[in-house]
Amino acid sequence: MKWKSMKTFKEFSTSKQLYHPELSSNDYEVVADETLDSLTEFFEDLPERLRCDEEYDTSYGSGVLTVKISNKWGTYVINKQTPNKQVWLSSPKSGPKRYDFMEGTWIYKHDGKTLHQVLTEEISEAMGTEIDCTKCAYGKQDTS
Repeated sequence: MKWKSMKTFKEFSTSKQLYHPELSSNDYEVVADETLDSLTEFFEDLPERLRCDEEYDTSYGSGVLTVKISNKWGTYVINKQTPNKQVWLSSPKSGPKRYDFMEGTWIYKHDGKTLHQVLTEEISEAMGTEIDCTKCAYGKQDTS
């Protein structure tokens, strides 16, 4: 059974702080791996659906996903940060961000945007056409 389908992870808020139970190391590994695997598949399949720059390239290994859009636009790096139970993004457009798993997705606490939202917005701009990363694993906030 995949962790995502379990209903054991709940969050609640009081005042301005968001609290959630600690994500176990095993659950973190499952969620982070499923996230990166899904994003890898999405970006590997992108040239089959859209016209991509000849420099476009993706690679994934050891918990690090690299997506080179073009020489002009730059390269995205998305990686697991196991000690902190985070996923980190290095974006050529918006810079570095550290995402925590909350509400069923990866959220950047400083602006409330999800990893998948940022990737959707920035890569849509880079490609000149709309893409939707929120359909990947853990791409949408849990509203239940």
